[in-house]
Amino acid sequence: MRILKVVQAYEPFREMGGAVVKVRAIAHGLSQHGHEVTVLTSNLGLNRLTESGKYVLTRWGREAVHNGIRTIYLPTRARYRALTFNPALRPFLHECLRQFDLVHIYGMYDLLGPQTAYACRSLGVPYILEPMGMFRPIVRNIALKRLYHWIWGRRMARGARHIVATSPMEAAELTAEQIPRDQIVVRRNGIEMPITMPASGEFRARWTIPPDAAMILFLGRVVSKKSPDLLLEAFARWRTTSPRGGSAVLVIAGPEEGDGYYQRLQRAAVSLGVNANVRFTGPLYDDQKWAAYRDADVFVLPSQDENFGNSAGEAMAAGVPVILTDRCGIAPLLLHRGAIGIPHNREDLTDALHAVLDQPGARDQLAAGCVEAARSLSWSTPLDEIEALYASVVAQSGDE
Repeated sequence: MRILKVVQAYEPFREMGGAVVKVRAIAHGLSQHGHEVTVLTSNLGLNRLTESGKYVLTRWGREAVHNGIRTIYLPTRARYRALTFNPALRPFLHECLRQFDLVHIYGMYDLLGPQTAYACRSLGVPYILEPMGMFRPIVRNIALKRLYHWIWGRRMARGARHIVATSPMEAAELTAEQIPRDQIVVRRNGIEMPITMPASGEFRARWTIPPDAAMILFLGRVVSKKSPDLLLEAFARWRTTSPRGGSAVLVIAGPEEGDGYYQRLQRAAVSLGVNANVRFTGPLYDDQKWAAYRDADVFVLPSQDENFGNSAGEAMAAGVPVILTDRCGIAPLLLHRGAIGIPHNREDLTDALHAVLDQPGARDQLAAGCVEAARSLSWSTPLDEIEALYASVVAQSGDE
């Protein structure tokens, strides 16, 4: 099959979140299965692409071919946060869209998806939509998100052959938003494990964390939806009654979206009296990311709403017990296998930290189930499922 994947951000722009890693994993897997995969995305950093010899200038923008995947980076003429204006999109769709058997659109609240979906409907090319937990307007800019749905989003969803949810929780949210249940397909994400783990102690040495100190890790986009502020408050409360609290360190790692949230967290750490025990590392990728997992005593994902939660699975792949809220789509796959699920509140999170870090043998017992659970989250099954879904959509389109 000839497959076009449309996503707002793609490699090398991993600071834009887990979508980049997900789309890359699926694209590579499909390419290895013999399919012709093209990724269409926006250029979020022209200088970074210009300086690399991997990219060539074409009439559509800069292009690269890596592991058999063709990636087209459309020139960005204007940008607000992750939203971009890409004038080359329309002529590309007009001239090239018919070359593809199927289009897979990832995400919401951008301009690439609606234009691509409209072109697909006009030209009779089938498309699949994967909102990645964004369909329901929540947390911030809710009025603007509702306006987006009124102008583009609902129409884009209605025209999709299928809408992919990454968990039953996300599927329930879609049905609550009036998406027909028979249009929804549940396909979980997978976890990419490194071939080898970094040596133990590397991360602690770099960030001056004592070897015997309890290290609590948050790793992900530093945004309000993921509630690192809740973890910061729980950490401060836990330290006051834990025998390990005095030397314990909370690591908050990941990119922010440029709205000053990092600075607000830093001020909160000062007001809570824990700033000396908190490390704000910024984004961590590749070996640095896995070194952080490797040295953590516990990983915490305290999200208000998380359609899946790959970072929790990655932590378990490194043998690290996980605390996560019941609002994370991955939770049912991890509970009782190295993870503790809690409601989204400070008191339960504080109690969970005590349960993992202060009860004798509790952490080791949880860690014993981590790696086996992570192995069950490989990309093998999701790739087979998405490939079968594509084949059914293409066959149905050919019969029409």
